[in-house]
Amino acid sequence: MVQKYQSPIRVYKYPFELVMAAYERRFPTCPMIPVFLGSDTTSEFKSEDGAVHIIERRCRLNVDAPYLLKKIIGVDFVYFIQKNSLDRRERVLKIEAYNESFATRVGIQENCTYSVHPENCEWTCFEQSASLDVKSFFGFENAVEKLAMKQYSQNISKGKEIIEYYINELLKEGITYIPPFKDSQNEVKENAVKKVQVEEDVVKAKKPGKAPAEKKVSLPTIAADSLIAAADANLKLESEYIERCLGSLTPYQESCLVMLKKWMAEAHQGKVPNDRMLVRFLQAQDFNLEKAREMLCQSLVWRKKYQVDRLLSSYELPAVVKDYFPGGWHHYDKDGRPMYVLRLGQVDMKGFIKSIGEQGLVKLTLHLCEEGLRRTEEATAKFGKPISSWTCLLDLEGLNMRHLWRPGMRALLHIIEMVEANYPETMGRCLVVRAPRVFPILWALVGTFINDNTRTKFTFFGGGDCHAPLAEFVDPELVPDFLGGPSRTSIPDGGLIPKNFYMSEEDYEREKAEGFHLFDDTMYHSVSITRGQVHEVVIEIQDQGSVICWDFDIMKEDVAFTVFYTTRELPPRTEVGDRGGGGDAEEDGEPVGCAHSPLPLAMLSLESSSAPSTIPKNWVAGEDYKIVEPVITCHDGESVQGSHVTSAAGWRHVDNMPHHSFEFPLAPHKGKVMYYYELLKSQDYRGSMSSLQSSHSGNTTHSSSDQSALSSCPSR
Repeated sequence: MVQKYQSPIRVYKYPFELVMAAYERRFPTCPMIPVFLGSDTTSEFKSEDGAVHIIERRCRLNVDAPYLLKKIIGVDFVYFIQKNSLDRRERVLKIEAYNESFATRVGIQENCTYSVHPENCEWTCFEQSASLDVKSFFGFENAVEKLAMKQYSQNISKGKEIIEYYINELLKEGITYIPPFKDSQNEVKENAVKKVQVEEDVVKAKKPGKAPAEKKVSLPTIAADSLIAAADANLKLESEYIERCLGSLTPYQESCLVMLKKWMAEAHQGKVPNDRMLVRFLQAQDFNLEKAREMLCQSLVWRKKYQVDRLLSSYELPAVVKDYFPGGWHHYDKDGRPMYVLRLGQVDMKGFIKSIGEQGLVKLTLHLCEEGLRRTEEATAKFGKPISSWTCLLDLEGLNMRHLWRPGMRALLHIIEMVEANYPETMGRCLVVRAPRVFPILWALVGTFINDNTRTKFTFFGGGDCHAPLAEFVDPELVPDFLGGPSRTSIPDGGLIPKNFYMSEEDYEREKAEGFHLFDDTMYHSVSITRGQVHEVVIEIQDQGSVICWDFDIMKEDVAFTVFYTTRELPPRTEVGDRGGGGDAEEDGEPVGCAHSPLPLAMLSLESSSAPSTIPKNWVAGEDYKIVEPVITCHDGESVQGSHVTSAAGWRHVDNMPHHSFEFPLAPHKGKVMYYYELLKSQDYRGSMSSLQSSHSGNTTHSSSDQSALSSCPSR
């Protein structure tokens, strides 16, 4: 397996020329790098004006390996080729290095860049990337891979220290400034002429009329390149920012963060979760990049499906929660974490489920988690150090057998699973006080659903007097009054909820029958598919000019998408049931598909490229049905929006086809897509294409009877 490394941007607060002078002092050998035994120059080039200097060196590195491995490979050191390309005019140094020894067995490639900081010309940036591919090594592939990664990590951590050491040496010698490279007078004049010529070309291109062919091509290319460079710059992370705002990370952990952020930006078209969220998901998976990526993608789909990002602004606490829920935020612990106090023993679980239901409890929990994330950001700004989690003070006085009521326990386990999957590493510490005898039973039931890492954060205090032990974690002046402390709280006392808050018997039974759906008002549906399965949306168009709008997210697979049109009614489902497509897809948390009656409402289709459609086999393309949206390929991680203006009444058949299968932890070889669609009547937007495009991000197209509409894929 190829191992990759990508560093964040490391900033030297010194001019580029001074950093280059310090860098050159590392050669031909550097005592601060014991494994670097020396180097020999194999080739060198200098331009006449001195602006460009390219040098290639053959470097010897000591093999810091176990004795047995050294004997097997038969060498004491290995050779690397390093090529440095310095452009003093542009103030950039590019470094390329690769291994010469054992090149057929091990592939090591490294690329580094020193450049001027984009926001401060007196600072210098450093970026580094590397890859390691151990193809075969006498049966010691894993050992060599671990050894190489270990030594590389050690050298990375020393890199900035070495440059700063040599910069200090220069300063001690009185070298505090090295002037940047300047062109000669003739070159300045030539560059000025070129600049004027370019400006004239730009002016000509803006004038009416056709510009020269070569200018017409070159100018947009330059603009596109600058936009790409600007976008890349916005996604880069600086090491100082990571340490100041995200915490202390090892070089490997920093690399995982940089690569995850880059992948999310590429897959989700620049819509990247904040850096705190990326770090939390990486920590939850012990910085396993693939596992963290999968966990994060599923969580993002979950957040979009249930519109969790709107909770803080849209959710209002029910009256019963305000009056009887014994929990609330209470200052900070000694580490600066926001502290949430919950008197669990005073919670009437049965009363809450009968008054607000399971979904009400879930919404309350999500609101608490979102509020906690907001408070951690405030704490980071207040205390000037990275804070990404909160502390929970759990008072169990009053806990008894009624808290083990089965529906309540079921709701609690659902909530724990949901929080573990979507809010990992948000609880920094849980302080459990005044636990009664029944608590071991509750812990045995709940503990198995809590992540191993999270369980280590629980601290238990026995006995009634917990004021003194809590002082280790909480300022004594902030211990709540109900625990014997001086700090008054505004948290309700809890207790039994009056029955006048209960839902009606019909509403309560209906919620129980519906099961655990989280929210009833979600706009999005999710569907799980396997290779060969079919799941389609069939929409009846009743008036010309209606607009079909769609929005779907692809999870880890490439999906082909198209739209068909027919004036013929599709046959009942039983007539197409023998099409061999492998059955219908399975909708998550919803009925499987929908009845394929002569007048079907809607049915989304996702199938492999070889799987047949619900369209009967004897139907002929171009006669019985037409393609109004050409097949487009939408890639892994993309969010696709689009719309289509209909030209006639009839059927619209929306079809998506994934090309590969992939694995989910609990459902092997299943793909997953989240989708939403809507049919707008023509009078709703009054035929205005501009008003439609302003409210939908899709690329709206108009179908005709003679030709297909353009692809909607650009709306991704």
